[in-house]
Amino acid sequence: MACFLVPTTEAIVTTIVKKNTDKKETHNPFIKRLNWLNNMLWGGSALLAFEHIWHGEIVPWAPFLTNGVSALQEMATAGVAMAAAVTAVWAGIVAVTNSMAKHPTELLKSDSQ
Repeated sequence: MACFLVPTTEAIVTTIVKKNTDKKETHNPFIKRLNWLNNMLWGGSALLAFEHIWHGEIVPWAPFLTNGVSALQEMATAGVAMAAAVTAVWAGIVAVTNSMAKHPTELLKSDSQ
């Protein structure tokens, strides 16, 4: 029920990093594509929060989470796993697109053969 808090926290951190690195010129492809990670994290967190509200796991009165003790365990297991999976997928996408940008003619040659 609180698993979405971990990706949300990561989204906050990466948004701050992105805002700070936008002011600097960087050649790091991962920093340049940080907005992709932000969009993935913010979108996934919003959908998870909505789903938890829909099922009554998050309520508008204290303590807000209907099962507070197991919330920490869920954040440590499911939340960390989801945040790590999203970050790994994003890193893979960046690596593939960066490789494609560096060698576009090699990709075309292999397709025509």
